Amino acid sequence: MALLLAALMTGCSTTRPTVPPVSIDRDGPLPNPPPDLAKVPDALPRIESVRNGGPNKPYEVGGERYEPLSGDTPYADRGLASWYGRKFHGRPTASGEVYNMYAMTAAHATLPIPSYARVRNPANGREVIVRINDRGPFHKGRIIDLSYTAALKLDVLRGVAPVEVRRITYAEIRAGNFQKPADETPPVFAPDTPPGGPQRETTATVAGKVSAAWLQFGAFAKLDGAEALRQRIAEADLTLLPLLTVVREGGLHRLRAGPFPSADEARATATRLRDEAGIEASLVDRR
Repeated sequence: MALLLAALMTGCSTTRPTVPPVSIDRDGPLPNPPPDLAKVPDALPRIESVRNGGPNKPYEVGGERYEPLSGDTPYADRGLASWYGRKFHGRPTASGEVYNMYAMTAAHATLPIPSYARVRNPANGREVIVRINDRGPFHKGRIIDLSYTAALKLDVLRGVAPVEVRRITYAEIRAGNFQKPADETPPVFAPDTPPGGPQRETTATVAGKVSAAWLQFGAFAKLDGAEALRQRIAEADLTLLPLLTVVREGGLHRLRAGPFPSADEARATATRLRDEAGIEASLVDRR
């Protein structure tokens, strides 16, 4: 009888279909991404206050020490770009903001948080402007980790790819000349500088701070509520997608858009969303 039971149990185990394990750590795209991501506008550079501590203090990863740049130090580098998606979507970034893989953001090991950079794919000449709000990547040779949308617009979703990264300084933002002129040539990199080694062209000084106006659309106990409203706002106005961010504050997930250059522009945006899409927003001042 024991032999018969053993045979029956063995037979059951051999006929049961095997299911390959699913790794929750595997990164990649999410199913059913928002439409027209290629039309998402680049991040709009604005002067934002940068605190010395927090994500801008020296840190160590994998036995290597990193010292974030301070002040308005220009930066130009070339190396490999990677991108990150669903594994980190909805999780806090180094800045404290929640990562949105569909916004025009990126992670960098040493650029100030927040700051802005122009990223160029030399293979096809495509360029994007991203907002740096996270730290990484920490792989040898990689110099920037792009959001899904930024990688899509550069056509580097198939894997790591060579890029050129150039910081947009506060001086350029104040002067309004951060947009690439038609006759501008790419930054020149010294042949003896290895990929991953920053090249500092000049040194400038940050002159004063500017208050930033933000809109808040709601505060939710669960992230799903904030994400659902973010999707609704993006469908109403795709140009707002790079400005939308979820901030974990006071135990709530707060959906905000910004920064806007002025409170008047923020109010105008709030009025337009209310009249055209029935979406309410309140003005908040984040200095």
